Amino acid sequence: MEGTRRPARTDASALGPLVGSRPKGEQLRQALEQLMAGLGPGALLPSERILAERFGVARMTVRRELDRLTADGLAYRVERQGTFVADPRIVQTDALSSFSEDIVARGMTPGGYVIEQRLIEAGAALAAALERPPGVPVVLIHRVRTADDEPLAVEWVHLPAEDFPRLEHAALEDRSLYGLLRSRYGVTFGEASQRASAVALSAEEAALLATAPGAPAFLFRRTTRRQNGRVIESARSLYRGDRYEIDMHQRPRG
Repeated sequence: MEGTRRPARTDASALGPLVGSRPKGEQLRQALEQLMAGLGPGALLPSERILAERFGVARMTVRRELDRLTADGLAYRVERQGTFVADPRIVQTDALSSFSEDIVARGMTPGGYVIEQRLIEAGAALAAALERPPGVPVVLIHRVRTADDEPLAVEWVHLPAEDFPRLEHAALEDRSLYGLLRSRYGVTFGEASQRASAVALSAEEAALLATAPGAPAFLFRRTTRRQNGRVIESARSLYRGDRYEIDMHQRPRG
């Protein structure tokens, strides 16, 4: 978790004053971003006083730019310790891909563990989402997903049992569900519709994600279909807001 690291403060002796006609705040932010890129996640930045002296600006200017970096998720503060370089955020794009595929693409190792995996009976709302009659058996898979052993997401996935026999018994520890659906059941993925909203984590959810109660998160609700239009899954996922951001490509209406 952020806040548990206690590295030595970064040496600022190589830094120099800002020069040029551009606003000093703008130059300072660029210099800080370059400094942070070279340090890596978890590094402790020089103090406001040292940065102000080295860059030849007022401490208020330094504090303002550090506030902006923190608000943008590039840095985080720990009381009585200082400002640290934050872990890079994972971008959630509009491409249909699995959690495991996203994590591998970013050079990390996907994993996780199963909290609950069993057959349930579909109520009216779930049956409608799966486009099946109420009361049909559904496989519930409730998991925590990790990247390099750090918990990043909690997911609840519902799949029609008639399409995926014995899926409730499949080994899904550290395994891609989408990969299993392709290899065992011959699924060819078509399109998915997804909605995202910002939420605050409950104490139970925060414990699963190794963060603080009330921390921000993205709640995704997704319906995924085969190429023939048949619904594969209805899923709900919570992603840590401090580690994710959403990338959208938009075009004019019509």
